[in-house]
Amino acid sequence: MPRRFLSLAQLTSSIGDGAYVVCSVLYFTLIVGLSPAQIGLGLTLGWAVGAAAGVPLGHLADRRGPRGTAILLAVVTASAVGSFLFVRAFLPFVISVICYACGQAGLAASRQALLAGLVGPQERTRVRAHLQAMANAGLAIGAALGGVALFLGTQKAFLWVFAVDAVCFLVAALLLSRLAAPVTATVSRGPQMAVLRDRPYAVITLLNTVLMLYMPLLSLVVPLWIVQRTTAPHWMVSALLVLNTVSVVLFQVRIAGRVSGLASAARLVRLSGLVMLASCTVFALSSIGTSAWAAGLILLAAAALQVLGEMMQASGAWEISFGLAPADKQGQYQGFFGTGTAIARMLGPVLLTTLIITWGTIGWVILGLLFLTASLAMTPAVRWASSRHTAPLLAPAL
Repeated sequence: MPRRFLSLAQLTSSIGDGAYVVCSVLYFTLIVGLSPAQIGLGLTLGWAVGAAAGVPLGHLADRRGPRGTAILLAVVTASAVGSFLFVRAFLPFVISVICYACGQAGLAASRQALLAGLVGPQERTRVRAHLQAMANAGLAIGAALGGVALFLGTQKAFLWVFAVDAVCFLVAALLLSRLAAPVTATVSRGPQMAVLRDRPYAVITLLNTVLMLYMPLLSLVVPLWIVQRTTAPHWMVSALLVLNTVSVVLFQVRIAGRVSGLASAARLVRLSGLVMLASCTVFALSSIGTSAWAAGLILLAAAALQVLGEMMQASGAWEISFGLAPADKQGQYQGFFGTGTAIARMLGPVLLTTLIITWGTIGWVILGLLFLTASLAMTPAVRWASSRHTAPLLAPAL
């Protein structure tokens, strides 16, 4: 029963996310009249504040209960999206985006804490993988709704999409309210914001942030690469996104089944770095002077390796983030771990476009080696973090 309502809540909120991602930039540019520089600044400020808010909002979930906090933040997110219907200037836009980003960051942390409270440790990674599959399915549906608005191109169409987006988060709040409140873990003594003093966990979060740089690849860098550096047809951008989405929906749960503890999680993250290095190498080969179809096939192979590495990395990271967080502080720890996503979204586009679009093949190789280095460093970092516990969490042979 918890898995059912968690999955439905993830699906509905992801439908809203998909519609927002597709429509937001063009809506604020074409309808509201903001400049690209204003939109970029507003989004950067929003995600920066959202990243900072993740830990205190996660701490709120630990103290007041993750279910009630998740419901509240889903409503906050719905309200933020609803406010977009009335935004007509830069300052209200910034305020709305900050509210949206804070709601999203806190909702993610509290929902993770809710999962940890309702699902046993042995099943958390598998259930989290199922939620990720539902999230991708929801993003695809939401993107399709956003695509309709883009096709129509009218203000009314955009406003209807944002209204549907807000309703999706309200439905998610309703679904979360159907869950039982998890049993509160015994509160341990120590500083309230303990995660900010947990250096091993901070290192793990930093390494995971580096690995999360794959996020801007298919949405921003690869499309630019295809258009500027390859002879592949431009519709390959859509084909690669479909391949990624469908692969996660079909195979994420299966790959997560290979994780049975911190040792296997660290091993899977380590392997993901090798796969991502191979993916970057194949992407680089797509610029070699070949026919359009040959370049397209190379891009498909690179994208297949990329999504495989993405699913391996995600499965291992989920187990590590849950397994190394104290039972009574899952909210703040998940909030802190989730800052990696916000940072990757903020810094990734600038870093990767400079590295790959400007430097070309060398940039792909550097990125691949960066992925490999971070993945290899994850094992000693997890071992360091696990040494804080009285019982060893990693097998000596790791």
